[in-house]
Amino acid sequence: MKITGIRVYQVDLPLKEGRYSWSNGNFVETFDATVAAVETDAGLTGYGECCPLGSAYLPSYALGVRSGLAEIGPKLIGLNPTDLGPLNRHMDAVLRGHPYVKSAIDVACWDILGKATGMPVYKLLGGAEQDEVQLYRAISQESPAEMAAKIAGYRAEGYHKFQLKVGGDADTDIERIRTCAKEMQKGDTLVADSNTGWSMHEAARVVAAVRDVDVTIEQPCPTYEECLVTRRRTALPFVLDEVIDGVGTLMRGIADGAMDVINLKISKVGGFTKARVMRDICVASGIPMTIEDTWGGDIVTASIAHLARATPEEFVFSATDFNSYGTVEIASGAPKRVQGRMTAAERPGLGIEPLFDVLGDPVLSI
Repeated sequence: MKITGIRVYQVDLPLKEGRYSWSNGNFVETFDATVAAVETDAGLTGYGECCPLGSAYLPSYALGVRSGLAEIGPKLIGLNPTDLGPLNRHMDAVLRGHPYVKSAIDVACWDILGKATGMPVYKLLGGAEQDEVQLYRAISQESPAEMAAKIAGYRAEGYHKFQLKVGGDADTDIERIRTCAKEMQKGDTLVADSNTGWSMHEAARVVAAVRDVDVTIEQPCPTYEECLVTRRRTALPFVLDEVIDGVGTLMRGIADGAMDVINLKISKVGGFTKARVMRDICVASGIPMTIEDTWGGDIVTASIAHLARATPEEFVFSATDFNSYGTVEIASGAPKRVQGRMTAAERPGLGIEPLFDVLGDPVLSI
């Protein structure tokens, strides 16, 4: 089997709640997603999606996805999409870095592999470790009272894990955490995610001020070293996200005891092929994961569901149903949240079919 063409689509994903805000005053109102369709001489087409969280979150941005695909796409024609190892090594050889660009291609090729074998992707990623995956709800950064007021409504939708977007003024963040903690019920989990927004001094103040609260601290500072200093100042559970961008940083974090949990984002590390390696290292090392992505619609949500379903339940700290945050459906067959949980389809590949009347015409054809 050979890759014969790649079509690239751009689609806007507006938010139901109007705006998503996180650290340092950053916000997005409409997400810019890219869908890659990888075509083959066997008549099979696979689909992948990449949607950066704006341009101020990770070293990635929406136009970068499409310009990167224009760069590497012609160099993938003729390769076998089911040879995932050689394919990924070739992508790394022809484009240094930029893993998010490669993610949509890698996921699309796993979709092809699933269709070629008649198997859902979760089976190819190791098999069903759980029937359903528990989800978390991100609470966009607002005033402490406004954030706390949203918890009851999200709980009614079945969520029991709540991720507060902090990383602003330290005093306000302390109030956000304490106010929202009062809304927690038995079985709920509260995470305060700074998204790199605190200085070491601010992080030190916050973790000291909430040391008596049942809260997990996520990615307090911009660098690994700053986060490690904060980790050593607190006994609270600790998550690393943005700085865990590959096997190297993951292994360093495990050796340093730098975290209790990592956030494994599929596009951040380059797709399923590399995420699977990191997933297996985490399981072998006793490190649970939040399995998700930077953002996305139905195809990203399906990808998350397959990787999470193929991961032992005790190692899935949580996962994300991004398609429930938006107003636009871009594929049929994608997972849907039911009482705070979702599952991956039993159909071959990702189990989705793009809605081309929504995607429109390709913005790039290779």
